[in-house]
Amino acid sequence: MNPAVTSKEMILGACREIIMKQGWAAINIRAVAAACDISVGSVYNYFDSKSDLVAAAVESVWCDIFHVPENQQVMDDFIKCVEWIFDSMRKGDEKYPGFFNLHSVSFMGEEKTGGQQLMAQSWRHIQEGLCTVLRNDKKIRQDVFDKDFTRQKFSEIIFSLIISALLRHDYDHTGIDAMIRKVIYE
Repeated sequence: MNPAVTSKEMILGACREIIMKQGWAAINIRAVAAACDISVGSVYNYFDSKSDLVAAAVESVWCDIFHVPENQQVMDDFIKCVEWIFDSMRKGDEKYPGFFNLHSVSFMGEEKTGGQQLMAQSWRHIQEGLCTVLRNDKKIRQDVFDKDFTRQKFSEIIFSLIISALLRHDYDHTGIDAMIRKVIYE
């Protein structure tokens, strides 16, 4: 056993490695403990149950896929942001095969609710980020948004197209880019 103190991040890192190499089905307390070279009880010091561990692993994978880009200019240009999201999805799909389609259906019983909540929370975070980028993008026509066609509604439309592309594993954003250009830019 590993005599060093284990951290929650080390355990989540092991979960991500297991998911990358073996898929979701391989995540369980014993497998994670073995990957970290710690006792099963040590895992329980950080996670009360397998469902807590899996939910935290889901959140960890989402954060790994959609970590804030080094190029902060992406957050000031709506099209560049959408392109970054598509690129992140493509890379995430390569790094974590099947994650986008399978993680939410892999939860059983009470785990399903927590996993779906974390997925919804991650999606809300991305959608809120799209709204922020819309506010920051100085190139958007001033007359585009009004009380009926808000930034929020536009980001919801774009986000639904992103999710549709994600589920189809279609990472070609050129059509969405063209639509965005025609709708909000001069």
